[in-house]
Amino acid sequence: MGTTQCLKNRVQVVTLKIRKMEYNPDFNLPQKKWPIVIVGAGGIVKDAHLPAYQMAGFEVVAIYDPVQEKARSLQKSFGITHVCQGLPELIDLARQSGCVFDLAVPASEILPILQELPDNAALLIQKPLGENLTQALEIIEACKAKKITAGVNFQLRHAPYIKAAKAIIDEGEIGELHDLDVRMNVYTPWHLWEFLYTVPRLEILYHSIHYLDMIRYFLGEPVDIYAKSTRHPNSPELSSIRSSIIMDYGDLKRANINTNHGHHFGSQHQESYLKFEGTDGAIKITMGVYLDYPTGKPDQFEYISLKEGQQWKPVTIRGSWYPDAFIGPMAGLMHKIDNPEYEYINSIDDALKTMELVEKCYQTSGY
Repeated sequence: MGTTQCLKNRVQVVTLKIRKMEYNPDFNLPQKKWPIVIVGAGGIVKDAHLPAYQMAGFEVVAIYDPVQEKARSLQKSFGITHVCQGLPELIDLARQSGCVFDLAVPASEILPILQELPDNAALLIQKPLGENLTQALEIIEACKAKKITAGVNFQLRHAPYIKAAKAIIDEGEIGELHDLDVRMNVYTPWHLWEFLYTVPRLEILYHSIHYLDMIRYFLGEPVDIYAKSTRHPNSPELSSIRSSIIMDYGDLKRANINTNHGHHFGSQHQESYLKFEGTDGAIKITMGVYLDYPTGKPDQFEYISLKEGQQWKPVTIRGSWYPDAFIGPMAGLMHKIDNPEYEYINSIDDALKTMELVEKCYQTSGY
């Protein structure tokens, strides 16, 4: 059975009750699936964007990357119609076919490419929204000046296990959410992304930004934020790859993020989890993608509700962060194109709030 048919089957099976110990996410696909053109042919496009779009039945009609070999390799693997020789060719093709732009390039390259796009375009920007808050504001100003409908690919909100956690919490199964904890003690092979060796900001901007955005999704805006991001003695050529972040939500709510990407001692004691605690229960999610990366291990989802008993219950989650979650931001953008009143949770205006938290983290950390 093909991946597209698998996804259709998932969507047709209405989300099962969590109590049945299985969760099938609804990806809320648009009725009209706009064709897509992609700028960038890096690992994130190969491993996440293109597999997700294939699952959703989205057509990618063209791709451009300065390294033509990378683009042609993806064309062959995913059946993309055109490999463009340059950005002008891609833009011209997009105009003719009414395409959505998917921009998956390093943060420093977003603004120059954006300025070349046609007015009234639709655009999904791979996170982060620039290298700093100044760039984020410039990108938003350019989008508004060109009347571009834009979103940012903060896709963790759309991960099937996050959607399941949100459903449990919204149904009141664990009572009032008051504690959110993120723990990462893993080894990340940063050499897979060569451009990260040149960036002044690394861990928070390119990794913990996901957790800042996800916590905002559950708890709203914090009163304040405090952070310390540090380098690693075994990776002196990289910027900080370890972070401790406290998000201040007052006296009754707590949200912490602790990450260490330098645990190079095998997978036995690696940790990669999200924990949600409420007044009547809790949820723990093991994110397998980062354990023994890039091989990965299976995700695990467990929850306990004192309303249902005293035992933790495992839930089978259909799909994972990679690639399933990458369907959500693009599907939402297509909804927004068709209906300007659609509440698009990946809008650039919402993304700016996450970028503001990132900036505060670096300010308190001395970067």
